[in-house]
Amino acid sequence: MKNTFYHGFDFERLEDTNSQRANTSAEVAKDAKDADYRSPFQIDRDRVMHTLAFRSLQSKTQVFWSGEYDFYRTRLTHSLEVAQIGRSICNWLQHSSDLLREDYFIDSDLVEACCLAHDLGHPPFGHAGEKSLNLIMAKNGGFEGNAQTLRLLTERIFSTSQRGMNPSRAFLDGVLKYKTLWSELITEDGTPPKNHFIYDNQSKYLDWIYDGRDFPLEYTPGKQRDKFRSIELQIMDWSDDTAYSLNDISDSVRAGFLTIETIEKWAIKNAFSYEDGTSLGDLLAAVRKGKVDVMMSRKIGDFIKAVTLKEEQNFMSTTSNRYRYSLEIDPACLTELALFKKLAYEVVFRSPELNQLEYKGDYLLRSIWDVMQTQYIDAEKPFFNLLDEATANELQASEQAMKMRLLCDVMASYTDGSATRLYKRLTMPDFGSIGDLV
Repeated sequence: MKNTFYHGFDFERLEDTNSQRANTSAEVAKDAKDADYRSPFQIDRDRVMHTLAFRSLQSKTQVFWSGEYDFYRTRLTHSLEVAQIGRSICNWLQHSSDLLREDYFIDSDLVEACCLAHDLGHPPFGHAGEKSLNLIMAKNGGFEGNAQTLRLLTERIFSTSQRGMNPSRAFLDGVLKYKTLWSELITEDGTPPKNHFIYDNQSKYLDWIYDGRDFPLEYTPGKQRDKFRSIELQIMDWSDDTAYSLNDISDSVRAGFLTIETIEKWAIKNAFSYEDGTSLGDLLAAVRKGKVDVMMSRKIGDFIKAVTLKEEQNFMSTTSNRYRYSLEIDPACLTELALFKKLAYEVVFRSPELNQLEYKGDYLLRSIWDVMQTQYIDAEKPFFNLLDEATANELQASEQAMKMRLLCDVMASYTDGSATRLYKRLTMPDFGSIGDLV
């Protein structure tokens, strides 16, 4: 049965050369070069999953460094969990909302694709790596994980040919959390933004996503503009919040950071109740019984069913149904999510143990960058061949500003393990052999 929620505007691909938009997913698939039985959104999902960028997430930090213990979540397992939650939210809304019908519903394949892709641009060593690259690129357009995801999807995800995956409009819009340019967030004293931006040369993708429509004046740069999101992006973002706020707690308990003592001490310091029946009381009870995973699994189900749809009117709502709805979330779940985020941040993320690892990740990335910049940017010709031939040739053939961005692409593509091994190969005489790969 045809899903009337989506139309040709949503299916259109970035590199579509057809002069006339198709009206159904079947017509778009028929016109596609690799026409098959899949819908356009299934093609988006499959293209993401079969890329090096997606596979590399298995060795990129979520909270704890990847590879240290088997039970820690990585960016890959996190992305898979977000995708499962996103699909479940679509099913829940289809079941519970009077605004949807059997032939009019939010496509779960599209939401799954957005969830799987949402962290593709994140560098090694988690948010510490993201901060490091942003500081390194402070005078050259900055670095932001979501902006890098956009860059991969549109220009770089197929690394052997340096091209994007030709995404559909609905899919690309579904991962674009931030819609403000880097230069729009520079302060009056010249301080560049810390996060939440896209690169200046990515404005063309905003133009394409909104078909040339400008943001109304009330959508000012920054948080106000970023709040304008398609329904698929809203679902992805709530799925992401649900996954990391709950599962980070579970991993932190297993890792020994969150214990009965540390939780109670934190609750007393912040004047939070931890009596039976409260969120912290339930967490403490689960820790005592060794059933934190069971508790968090149940919470995920509660958070999925905490959402409803509400109709909206905005400058895009008559163009696509993706903008006609907003996701309403139960305030009690929002409060509980904020509590768990605060607990994880203050007790785990700000702990000396994790900060030492973040310092190490920052040191490794800066050290590798200094070496590569000396060889491939500052020098007219590299004295040592440290990068593969295709990457080195592209750097050599590029202008200075583009060299910085291309080198940043290289650094962001490293995993925790490959960056660590490369650092050791470059600096430690007794590490590595002539046949080792990065």
